[in-house]
Amino acid sequence: MSNILERLEAAIAERRGGDPGASYVARLNAKGLDAILKKVGEEATETVIAGKSGERPALVAEMADLWFHCLVLLDRQGVKIADVLAELERREGRSGLDEKASRKE
Repeated sequence: MSNILERLEAAIAERRGGDPGASYVARLNAKGLDAILKKVGEEATETVIAGKSGERPALVAEMADLWFHCLVLLDRQGVKIADVLAELERREGRSGLDEKASRKE
């Protein structure tokens, strides 16, 4: 399942510095970090609305958009998917309440 994430990560990295007229990823990066962050926020809001609607296809589509834009953000900030997956693995099997409390220490 993570293969698609790895392929997307590679495609985003490849397109980052491309022609903004030919690549959405290049266009977003050319607009800068704030534009990427705004897009992540928009997609997060749309995901919440889709989740509230109870319409499964809408939720799936919006979540895909959100994940994609999060991958663009990670690439922009030099963070690899493997770093996020390692953090999730570190948290695996641990109570969410315990994990959250440990971040306050």
